[in-house]
Amino acid sequence: MMVRLLLVLGLVMTTAPLAAKPLIFAHRGASAWLPEETLAAYERAIADGADFIEPDLVPTKDGVLVARHESNIAETTDVASHPEFAARRVVKVIDGRAQEGWFTEDFTLAELKTLRAKERLGALRPESKAHDGQFEVATLGEIVALAARSKRRVGLVPELKHPTYFAGLGFDTPGMLVAAIKGSAYLRRAPVIVQCFEIATLKRLHKELAEQRNVELLQLIQGPEVRQPADVVLASGVLTFEDMVTPAGLAEIATYAQWISPPLRRVIPLDAAGQSGPPAALIADAHKAGLKVSVFTFRPENQFLPVNLRGGDANARWPQGMVADVRAFVAAGVDGFFTDDPALGRAALAPHKG
Repeated sequence: MMVRLLLVLGLVMTTAPLAAKPLIFAHRGASAWLPEETLAAYERAIADGADFIEPDLVPTKDGVLVARHESNIAETTDVASHPEFAARRVVKVIDGRAQEGWFTEDFTLAELKTLRAKERLGALRPESKAHDGQFEVATLGEIVALAARSKRRVGLVPELKHPTYFAGLGFDTPGMLVAAIKGSAYLRRAPVIVQCFEIATLKRLHKELAEQRNVELLQLIQGPEVRQPADVVLASGVLTFEDMVTPAGLAEIATYAQWISPPLRRVIPLDAAGQSGPPAALIADAHKAGLKVSVFTFRPENQFLPVNLRGGDANARWPQGMVADVRAFVAAGVDGFFTDDPALGRAALAPHKG
């Protein structure tokens, strides 16, 4: 009765509804098993129970959005073995960090299609490395078509990589993504969550995608090793990622986004011995602001797990450790999570004893 009265009076605060259950975001596909950002990795992620698949989006020289972890493809393709592209090896400064390699913005899509993907963590993931040389660089359009063919509804959670950097080169990657969403029958109705570390890009998308009720926005939060978003640095601003996860900062994010996604250890920190401890206040604070919380990234190898959840050899897979880690975050109230192994993520959400 009281709620009905408040609704009539217009006094109920409207906030973003929280996820009914934690959503599984396939981090670049099932990238614990197949080279990341490939159609094969996304196909397996869907088969393994992912709710959303994640392409990191960067542009080609001729203005096509493709899925690569970064535009530097030195570690994720066989470009170094192509003598015809040797002269394109350069050093670039992206968001203040110098990188040497080959970059998607210097290649046409046709040229990129002559390359083949390879496992970035080959020493750690021999199962994936066994597939080196088998798969092409995938376009956003190809990934959407794959999702559309799925027998169940699969969402996309694309990340716009370094939009300020690309704007300086003449590429409007946010605009390209908006056009892709509005021009795709599937992306106009399927769940879409667009993520970015940069604030100005998300605020722009908040306006340009306002009529797309199936689209939500996600503010990525860096770990303490990165102080500010790149667009804030370029504008000589003072806002830091630490400011963004305060109650006031979260309230500001809620004016243009529905989600935040911090790294795992901002939510459940590790102690000096590398063991997981009690949750921080971030999830509760974000929920108070009306925001949903996802975290990144759960991986099944020991070196990515808290010390107290490891077992076996140092570099070995330890699935039960990842499952236990996920369950701790679920108990803490997380609304979604990124993982390299969606099948293990699904196992972690299954009913269990203890």
